[in-house]
Amino acid sequence: MDIIPVIDLLQGQVVHAKRGERHAYRPIQSSLCAGSEPLSIIAAILRLYPFKRLYIADLDAIQQRGQHRDIIARIRHAHPEVEIWLDAGISAAVQYHNWSGYGLRVVVGSENLCSMDAYCHLAAASGREELILSLDEGPNGFIGPALLQSQTEKWPDTVIAMSLPFVGSMQGPDFDRIRKLCLQAPTHNVIAAGGVRHMDDIEQLESIGAKGVLIASALHDGRIKPQDLRR
Repeated sequence: MDIIPVIDLLQGQVVHAKRGERHAYRPIQSSLCAGSEPLSIIAAILRLYPFKRLYIADLDAIQQRGQHRDIIARIRHAHPEVEIWLDAGISAAVQYHNWSGYGLRVVVGSENLCSMDAYCHLAAASGREELILSLDEGPNGFIGPALLQSQTEKWPDTVIAMSLPFVGSMQGPDFDRIRKLCLQAPTHNVIAAGGVRHMDDIEQLESIGAKGVLIASALHDGRIKPQDLRR
């Protein structure tokens, strides 16, 4: 089971994501360090445990209100040993190529895709082994081209089951959805995202087939501790 910390960037700060309600996100208050400056938060997370991967969501880019290119470049430079997964609202091949020199893996969120053709062009431009697909679900169900849910042969090896209403909710993951995705695509690496509260949730996700989990709140408030991560 791969545990992957999440950093949500908004207007130059790390924010606390909750239920996908981006207008209400506020700077994070972490038990790991003071403030919400991105490099300080990441350094504190890596002191907690030497994670191999880090997921960054550039919320300004996702909402087409700017981007955090300089901050992400500084993070890449400061932590070359960490594999960075970046969701920057990419919806076209030209946007993918803009990030190609940064030494990271691009996450394509289904919420940003207007059609299956748009996804197929992106997949062709990137090479599916490098691309990570986030299958985004909101309060009213799947967000993105409907065909993308069923055409598993077009998915890259790694897919994220992003359940936005569960993010920061303290209610636990969407186990039913993740179980179905694992059964639907047994040869893929399904990464659970949203709602993880404690190690019991992580162990249950592993038991139903998830290969990894994105996590933020439970690290910052101390519900998951270094000894848990070592175990």
